[in-house]
Amino acid sequence: MFTTKKRGKSRSVLNGVKLRSLVHGEKTHLCEFHLDKGAVIPNHKHPHEQTGYQISGRMKFILGKKTFLVEPGSSWNIAGNVEHRVEVLEDSVVIEVFSPRREDYLD
Repeated sequence: MFTTKKRGKSRSVLNGVKLRSLVHGEKTHLCEFHLDKGAVIPNHKHPHEQTGYQISGRMKFILGKKTFLVEPGSSWNIAGNVEHRVEVLEDSVVIEVFSPRREDYLD
């Protein structure tokens, strides 16, 4: 599958969090997120491995008792079924890959 930026529309998945599904295959799913300062992604977990790259802004990831500050150029990998939450400290843009693909994120 090939795509262009013109394909796929952003949609709100949480207050202050917009998702655009960019491209996916059978095993992976590439997504772009725009997150507003002050948004919170509450504690959650999913079976998908999650790998991300911070393009702009700042966010704080909380995994159990550990806190990670991410800034432009930061990247991460969160194993499947690991509970985590995110606090958005500045307007942010993030690219993430999920494996297997997120059926709930498909257009």
